Order: sequence, then structure tokens, then C-alpha cells
Amino acid sequence: MVDYSPVKGCMVIKPNGFGIWENIQQLLDARFRATGHRNAYFPLFIPENLLKKEAEHVEGFAPEVAWVTHGGDEELSERLAVRPTSETIICSMYSKWIQSWRDLPLLLNQWCSVVRWEKSTRPFLRTSEFLWQEGHTAHIDEEDAEKETLRMLDVYRDFAENDLAIPVVVGQKSEKEKFAGALRTYTMEALMLDGKALQAGTSHNLGQHFAKVFDIQYLDKDGKLKYVWQTSWGVSTRLIGAIIMVHGDKRGLVLPPKVAPIQVMIVPIAQHKAGVLDKANELYQSLKDSFRIELDDRDTYSPGWKFNEWELKGVPIRLEIGPKDMEKDQVVLVRRDTGEKSFVPMEGVKESIDQLLKDINSNMYQKALKFREDHTSIATNMEEFVHGIDVRKGFVKAMWCMDRQCEDEIKEKTGATTRCIPFEQENFSNKCVHCNREAKAMAYFAKAY
Repeated sequence: MVDYSPVKGCMVIKPNGFGIWENIQQLLDARFRATGHRNAYFPLFIPENLLKKEAEHVEGFAPEVAWVTHGGDEELSERLAVRPTSETIICSMYSKWIQSWRDLPLLLNQWCSVVRWEKSTRPFLRTSEFLWQEGHTAHIDEEDAEKETLRMLDVYRDFAENDLAIPVVVGQKSEKEKFAGALRTYTMEALMLDGKALQAGTSHNLGQHFAKVFDIQYLDKDGKLKYVWQTSWGVSTRLIGAIIMVHGDKRGLVLPPKVAPIQVMIVPIAQHKAGVLDKANELYQSLKDSFRIELDDRDTYSPGWKFNEWELKGVPIRLEIGPKDMEKDQVVLVRRDTGEKSFVPMEGVKESIDQLLKDINSNMYQKALKFREDHTSIATNMEEFVHGIDVRKGFVKAMWCMDRQCEDEIKEKTGATTRCIPFEQENFSNKCVHCNREAKAMAYFAKAY
């Protein structure tokens, strides 16, 4: 799926990995368009003066920014930042494009790469360059911006749970963990099989911070100039890492059917015997318009070798066809998620595959959900907290005072961070799990990537 590149911290996404990203793009883009968003593209390079306009924003990204200082042999008069995120360059354009209330809401998205000069990198999870989408919208008032922020978080949640079969916890980030320059940040958090959390997508209510800095004003119906309210939201190739770590097993990848580059692999058995390859090709031709399906007709590898290869690569269904199956007018379908075999009449194979893909997706979700529930604990004191983090390894739900110093001390002592303050609140104590002061909310904590 991926390989290390000659550039430190950057990855080469191979066809199997990029095929997943293409399917993620296709499924998400359809959702974006259905909610009224359109795609655009903005420059990779951002002038230093734009990046520095919003102090909180530039401070948050300063350690990770890569700079271009020369064009050819000539030193540039102004450094150019290689896009770590696009709020500033997009805001500079919105200040030109938005003049009247009739221009709002402005709902744009872009698919691109960004660069963040990370000190410690891992393929798909944290790399110096990665692929993502970033939505940027402008609205007439705070209420409309907040609705958009939460609507797009729900789009992400629905996609993660229904298409990636990954259960997520949704909620608000703490002040410390929110996006630099945002009014509020909302997140979806997933739990990996090693007990660590992964921030799988975020949606930010930017308030009017950027609007005031970049002078994005519109003439309202009452004839007064007003600043817009903005949002931004994004997911990245980190989702591929989530798929690997939520669903994988000791035999390799287990890919959700909706994003798997190959959904069905046909493996002929005893393909040298008369009629076997012809029947396999006939099946391929009849199914190729309904599924992402391939035929492995290589004669240099045994069926067993092929079984192992496609299991390793996570193909959801293996379809076997051999002389005995032809005699019985059937095929054998093997599920990657459970290894179960079923014998299906040739005539109903399309319907059987379709249902099986749905069953696999549902089972993968339920399995991941059970794992998360089994590795989520409640802590009312620090002893229980540490046990949940270090022994049970997973999410810990605890009451919290929401104080920044308390948050820092919890991380220093346990390595756990606040993942989110969930929308669905519970109350199992009036005291903060760490400092014993009055609790203000229940939060999810975990060690994280």
C-alpha cells in the first residue's frame, strides 16, 4: 500500500493504497455535492505576510511550516510557505469575492496535498506531506456557521461508520486541542486495536477571527457592512491508517467493501482443466459492471498461494470456481472478515455477492464497536484512570474540570490526552478525576497517535 520515499517523512502511496483513497474521495465528494458544496483549487504557496496576518494561526503552525526562499538561483523578496492548511490564502480570495449577503453562504472544498514538517513520522498517520480535502465556507451569521460545522462533522461520522465500518466518538475539542485560530473545534475519534485513539476528522467553527483579519465583509439586507462567519473541515489519508489499524488481523488487511479497490477476486481452481478458465472469464464478464472484481488467472502460482496473497491484501470476497463446482453449477464464496465459506448457485451469484458485501460491512462495524466498548472504561479517580489507560488500553471516560493546567498534568503523568468532550454527556461524579475540583464535563481520554 505504501513505501518510504527518498524524502524523509514523505510516503509513496502505491496503487493498492491509492485505490482506497480514490474510493474515499468518490464517496465523500458525492456527500459534499449533495450538501451544496463545490470544488475549487487554491495555490500551494502562501506568501509569508498572509500566513502571519492571524497571530494565533501562525503560532500554531510555525514549527511545521516548510519555506521556499529561492526561485531558481534568485532569492525571493518574500518567503513562501508550502501550504500547511489553506485558511489564509482562501480568506484573501474571499475578501475579494464576497460583497453582499447574496454571495452567502459560500460553500467550497478542495482536494489537495499539504506539507507539515513533522519531527516524528509514520506512514498514513503522520507524514510531512499528505493528501486531504479541506472545506472552507462563509456564512451570514454565527448560527448558520455553527450549523454548517456540525453538519459536516455528521457527514464525516456517517461516512466513517457506514462506509469505513469504523465506530467513532464525536464531540468538541478542548481549548488546548482546538485548531489554531478557531472559535470551536469538533472531532471524531476512533479507537485502534492497540488501544490508542486516532483523530479521524475535524470540523472547525472559525467564528469571525479570519474575517476580521482579512476584512471579509458583506453588505447585509439592512444596508450595513458586517463580517462573515466561517468554517473549515477536513479528513486526510490518515483514514487509510485508521482502516488498517481498526480492521486488520494477523493475516493482513481486512478492507471495508465500500472502499476496497478490489471487492471480489475470482480464483480458478485447476485452471488447466477444460472449461475452468472459460467459466471464470464468463463470471468475470457478467459481474464486472456490478462490482470491483478481478480474475487471477496467473498460471505461475498455485491456488493456495493466491488465497494467501488476496487475504493479505484484504480483498473482502474470494470467489472460487473449479471442475467440481462446474458440475454442481455453483461457486464458492469466501469471506475475508470471518473466513467462512458458502456454496452459491451460479444463477444467483450476483445477488449473493451483493448481500455478502453488506453483511461483511455490518459485521466489521459491529466487531470494531464491540472492541471499542470492551476497551472503554469509566474512571472516578486517578488509580482507575491509570488502569484504564495502561492496563485495559483504550478510552477512559472521566469527569473533568476543563482547566488547562489540569489537562497538562494528566498528560504529563499518564501520557493520555483529552480526545473530546462528547455530545452525549454522562455524569458519574461531581469532582474532576485528577484535581478533585468541581467537574464541568465528561471527557474521553486516551493515548493517541
